[in-house]
Amino acid sequence: MYNILLVDDHEIIIDGIKALLAKEKNISIVGEALNGNEAILRTRELKPDVILMDISMPELNGIDATRKIKIEFPDTKILMLTHYESKEYVLQALKVGADGYLLKNSKREELIRGIEAVCAGKRYLGDRISTMMLDSMFGAAVEKEEKLDPDVILTKREIEIIKLLANDNSNQEVSDKLNISLRTVETHRRNIMQKLNLKSAVALVRFAVKHNYIEL
Repeated sequence: MYNILLVDDHEIIIDGIKALLAKEKNISIVGEALNGNEAILRTRELKPDVILMDISMPELNGIDATRKIKIEFPDTKILMLTHYESKEYVLQALKVGADGYLLKNSKREELIRGIEAVCAGKRYLGDRISTMMLDSMFGAAVEKEEKLDPDVILTKREIEIIKLLANDNSNQEVSDKLNISLRTVETHRRNIMQKLNLKSAVALVRFAVKHNYIEL
């Protein structure tokens, strides 16, 4: 049986969560709180297994309440339940010890899955949050990959080859158009990729577009 404390400053949200979980035999709603300070007091009193914690609340917000509760009750699982779909809020919540992060418009099945996951000692991010965080990580990696080091200097020949390759010319086609050997093209290509710290042909095209070597 999972004993749950609901923390939200809107009673209609608390009532909605109660209704969602009412038929779950393994879940018991043992209490509720309308702000972070109440959440701390109720945690001391009820010692719940899991706290479903809102973020934006009066007196003490959910991030600060989570930090304080985790210091005093490190084994209590805290699953943030909020409408904030923001990487910054997710990172803040995880940094202070939250065990998971869900959006309030999540389906009942996902909420139950989150409760079960954190009780099993796992971190849990809702489907939309997981997608957002992965997209953010991928975007940061691409931006880092494509950022041109100011100390990198491209030769005229390298720029010519970048333009041709980015316009979907094969190594052989570049060789024919520039009247140089295929081996020379391959050497230039390898050096360009290393010099710009690029890992793929797609990254080379992005680089060429970003630095106005080609237009799409």
